[in-house]
Amino acid sequence: MAWEYSEKTKKLFMDAVHGKPGTHLGEIENPDGVGEHGSIACGDAMQFMFRVEKNEEDPTKDQIVEAKYLTFGCTSAIAASEALCMLIEQDRITPIDSLKITNDRIVEFLDGLPEQKIHCSVMGAEALESAVFDWARRRGVDLTELGIDIHADEQEEGRLVCKCFSLSEPYIRRKIKELGLRNIPEITAAIKAGGACMSCHHAPGGLQDLLDEVWEGAEPPAPKASTGAGAMLNILPEPSEAALLSDNPVKNPHAPATKHAAGANSTAALSPYQFSKKVEQVVDKYVRPMLHKDGGDLEIIDIKDRLIYCQFQGRCEGCAASQQTLKVVVERTLKDLVDQEISVIQV
Repeated sequence: MAWEYSEKTKKLFMDAVHGKPGTHLGEIENPDGVGEHGSIACGDAMQFMFRVEKNEEDPTKDQIVEAKYLTFGCTSAIAASEALCMLIEQDRITPIDSLKITNDRIVEFLDGLPEQKIHCSVMGAEALESAVFDWARRRGVDLTELGIDIHADEQEEGRLVCKCFSLSEPYIRRKIKELGLRNIPEITAAIKAGGACMSCHHAPGGLQDLLDEVWEGAEPPAPKASTGAGAMLNILPEPSEAALLSDNPVKNPHAPATKHAAGANSTAALSPYQFSKKVEQVVDKYVRPMLHKDGGDLEIIDIKDRLIYCQFQGRCEGCAASQQTLKVVVERTLKDLVDQEISVIQV
C-alpha cells in the first residue's frame, strides 16, 4: 500500500532534503533548548532545537527566533518536523506559547496525514516539549509554578509496556487520554506502541488493559471529523496509465472508512507494467534528485514482483554509506509512495 500524502507534505519533504533556503533541516550552534523523541532502532527519531532572543528581565518572555531539527524517518516525519519549525518561527512565539502547538495542528498544517503516520506529528510535539523543558532548566523557569506539566521523567519511570519501542505505562496512559485513543489500532497509529511484535496488545497490563482502565466508567470520545488525518485516507479507483503517471492522484476524501480497512489503497491490482511505471516515476521525481545533490545516481536493473534490483552510479557507487542510502533514501521513499511491500536490493 502506498501512503497518500498531500501535495504540501511532499513539497515540504522535498524542499527539506534538498536544503532549499528557508528550510530547517540541520543543527543550531549553542541552542537554548534541545529535545529528543523516538529511537533510530525503532525507525523514527527526532532531535529538535531552538534559539531564543532573551528577555533579560523576564525569561518567560524569551522569543524563539530560530528552530531546526535532525530527523531520521520517513516522508511524513521530515515534513512534520519542517511544519513544526515553520509554525514556531512564523509568529516569534515564546517557548511556553510554543507548547500550544499540538500534533493536531501539525497535521492540519500539512493538509492531513495518513492515519498510520499520525505518530510522526506526535513525535514532533513530544520533541518540542522536551526542548522547552531543557530551555526552562537553563533559564531557571519553574514550569510547575506556571501550571505546566511536561512529564520530563515519564519515559524513565514506570513499567515498559511496549518493549519494541521502549514506551512506558505512564506515557501510554497519558497519550490515550490526550489524543482520545479508543482502541489498539489508534494507539499504534498515534504513538507506534504495539506496532512491531504485537505481544503487548492483550498481555496482562498491556494496551487493551490500559484502554479499559483509562476509560473505565467513562465513554471514550467520539471519532474526530474527517479533517486532517482522516481526510487523507483516500480511496483510489482502478488506475488508468494516465492517472498512474499523474502528479495529482485521484482522491475521494468522503469515501466510507470501512473501505480503508479492506486495503482499497493497495497497489496489488496494478499490472506489472503499471507497477514498474509508478516505481520509475517516484525514482525520477523523488529519489534521483536527492542522489544528484551528492553527485550520485541510481539505475533500476530489474523489477520482480515487489523486489527492486538497482545499481548505484556516480559518487554513490562504492560509497561506504551506500547501504544506509539504499534503505533510508531509496527503499523508504518507494515504500512510502508506491507500496509498503517493496524491498530494494543493490546489485
